[in-house]
Amino acid sequence: MFDETLLDVLVCPLTKTALRYDVNSNELISDEAGLAFPIRDDIPIMLIDEARKI
Repeated sequence: MFDETLLDVLVCPLTKTALRYDVNSNELISDEAGLAFPIRDDIPIMLIDEARKI
């Protein structure tokens, strides 16, 4: 289970803007960049190459 308190310190690596957590897809979403960063084993993967475009 992802610890949502991390949203206070994590930002999009591309735009440096806030992220939101999508419970259904278990991803961190950067609305500004149009990217969804996966969470694997409760660890956010904040690599642009690993993100999917939304």
